[in-house]
Amino acid sequence: MEKQVVIIGAGASGLVACKYALNIGLSPIVFEAEDGIGGVWSRTLESTRLQNTKNIFQFSDFPWPPSITDTYPTHTQVMEYFESYAQHFNLFPCIKFNSRVIGVDYVGVSDEEMESWALWGGTGKPFGSQAKWHVKVQDTKNCSIQVYHAEFVVLCVGQFSGLPNIPGFLPNQGPEVFKGKVMHSEDFSALDNLTAAELIKTKRVTIVGSHKTAADIAAECAKANGVKYPCTMIKRNAHWFLPSDNLSGLVLGFLYFNRFSEFMVHKPGETFLLSFVATMLSPLRWGVSKLIETYLRWNLPLKKYGMVPKFSFLEDFSSCQIAMLPDKFYDRVEEGSIIIKNSHNLSFCEEGLIIDGENRPIETDVVIFATGFKGDEKLRNIFESPVFKNNIMGSPTATVSLYRQIIHPRIPRLAIIGYNENFSNLGRSEIKSVWLSHLLDGKLELPSIRDMEKEANMWADHIKQVTGRYFRRACISNSSIWYSDQLCKDMGYNPRRKKGLLADLFIPYAPTDYADLTSK
Repeated sequence: MEKQVVIIGAGASGLVACKYALNIGLSPIVFEAEDGIGGVWSRTLESTRLQNTKNIFQFSDFPWPPSITDTYPTHTQVMEYFESYAQHFNLFPCIKFNSRVIGVDYVGVSDEEMESWALWGGTGKPFGSQAKWHVKVQDTKNCSIQVYHAEFVVLCVGQFSGLPNIPGFLPNQGPEVFKGKVMHSEDFSALDNLTAAELIKTKRVTIVGSHKTAADIAAECAKANGVKYPCTMIKRNAHWFLPSDNLSGLVLGFLYFNRFSEFMVHKPGETFLLSFVATMLSPLRWGVSKLIETYLRWNLPLKKYGMVPKFSFLEDFSSCQIAMLPDKFYDRVEEGSIIIKNSHNLSFCEEGLIIDGENRPIETDVVIFATGFKGDEKLRNIFESPVFKNNIMGSPTATVSLYRQIIHPRIPRLAIIGYNENFSNLGRSEIKSVWLSHLLDGKLELPSIRDMEKEANMWADHIKQVTGRYFRRACISNSSIWYSDQLCKDMGYNPRRKKGLLADLFIPYAPTDYADLTSK
């Protein structure tokens, strides 16, 4: 029986999923809505750099070329790295570009029968069912629709694209009353360089948002227009930003990306001993967070510009809210080419925006919402079955609950790669793809649906507890090594990836530590 695998998305996660499917002799089809690979990186500002160091963001068996000497590679360098990877492992023949998947449906088995299953997919196996996934694909050039059949589907659609999160407004207080231009950051980032430059040139631009993308766009506008046409950045909450220098990378690496750092936090499924150790080390955990906060307050003019976060560095790290500052960001704030304002409420008028504490509207020509995405809704909407939609996200307070952060126990023969967030997304997507290849190759046994749900819910509860109001980002940054340990054990590998106890405890973990997994 043909084992047809469909992968949706050709970003970083889709590329590694494709590579490891090929490694076990499968012939996957990758559907990509755009005309090139790269996913969210293909719709990123040219000036954007990596938020983590290149040794953390790399493929385990395909190092950055020696010519890339920057600690934080640029957008162009990242895209060239992806292209080289896809060329080296001959992935391009598998990819169908300009092919947008508009729906998937599992056909051939009733909802009632699936509900009665004790094992995932009825048998616990990835292949062998008479049922098939029907994948509805739209050609983005001519809008024609074709339905493909597959035994297994891998969703690599990510959280940060496709369905923008735009704030709601009361009647006559929204963008419809504004005489200028309003757009989301994704639309702005997708513009070619010349068009984007023309859009903001000699324009009064206002950015709504307070995170990485907002800061990047503000820096881009300030660089183009200077103090004559300053860019206004309206924030609701401040977050901890790190300077994009070598020291910041070392700080994160040695204080948060090693095994010892995870001894200081509670982890899902930990033993009593590990729980006791985490409790005893909690003062040290608090001290490390305060040390970094003190350094950032000293090094950056946070208080002067109202950019001191209300939450600790540890809280922001645990919810994946830490970001790297664009080059010379606060220099531009100091000179007046970037103006930062705080407001919990805003509305539109003909001239611009009305915000808290201002007697007059902020007069502006262009408003750009850097307010994120509805990644969970995008994931939910890809399913045609109401049952599967409800399984993915049944209520506004529910998380996307996945076994091993890869498989939903109640959705057969489908995996999700690249949805959970952490500070080494590429490395985690790769080890997930290795784990998935073991499953597809029959080398890995899944537990019962009940046990899968128990494990998935345990992790979901942990994520909600440590990430608080940002639980929908499904961040596992403070337990990423612990998570990788579980995958290694599933596959029969030693989770201790470094030589020597001290190295394993204190040297930061990186994707290359898992390289020998990918070669077996």
